[in-house]
Amino acid sequence: MKWVKKFAYITLAIALLAVCVNMLLAPHAIAAGGVTGLAIILEYFGLGRAVVILIGNAVVLALALFLLGKEVFLNTVIGALLLPLFIQFVPSFMLIQDTMLSMVAGSVLFGVAASILYANNASSGGTAVPPLIFKKFFGMSLSLGLFLSDGIVVLLSLLIFSVDSFFYAIFSIGITSLSMRYIETGINKKKLVYILSDKNQLITADILQKIGRGVTLVPVIGAYERAETHMLMVTLPGRDYKALCEVVNAHDKGAFMITDTVSDVHGKGFTYASGSV
Repeated sequence: MKWVKKFAYITLAIALLAVCVNMLLAPHAIAAGGVTGLAIILEYFGLGRAVVILIGNAVVLALALFLLGKEVFLNTVIGALLLPLFIQFVPSFMLIQDTMLSMVAGSVLFGVAASILYANNASSGGTAVPPLIFKKFFGMSLSLGLFLSDGIVVLLSLLIFSVDSFFYAIFSIGITSLSMRYIETGINKKKLVYILSDKNQLITADILQKIGRGVTLVPVIGAYERAETHMLMVTLPGRDYKALCEVVNAHDKGAFMITDTVSDVHGKGFTYASGSV
């Protein structure tokens, strides 16, 4: 059942990539890196988009198997084989007439699809493998390796297409990267709250009972009065933050609160089930 769910997510992501390429980027000659970008460029010379992706991914799969090992190969093979198939059968036409709007929509959609693949330890082949090779053999960071592999394709687009297409491709890579980063860290952000109050017991009781979140007592000493007290530390989903403020204000409207936004939290109540939440 787990593999069926994973395959369904990978298939969905590949379908989104195909829509992105065939309907949003390729019709405007935006070759934003990777094997798909190379396919858009070589289509100018009469080569089929799906054929180029199939050949490119076959080369990438061979490199992954011999240079990176079986695990990377297995994580890549499904998406790498599905992508040219979807590229071939998903209709290719200009969905959005405005180039800028089409580039933005296509880049965001590309980022969503890539994030789904990475979340399932998979990839579409061409874009993901070269950075791994650069890292293993040259000690290059993944971000730099991705920039290098995509940059080569974008530079090729400058030789074939217009300068406008070249800059659209650069912007597309940037938007895709930002979209992926936001999906990875921005959708499910948590709140880390520090509370200083003389009503700690009442506030703690309500947080535990009404909000269902844990509270940590942190010993602190005020620099001015040198008095030792305890500060409450609470980590909770953003949706519970308003309820926390209501609890604190109900007991101590003069309470001092410091709130920070954190990208990820692991542990009880967040990454695995708990009987108390």
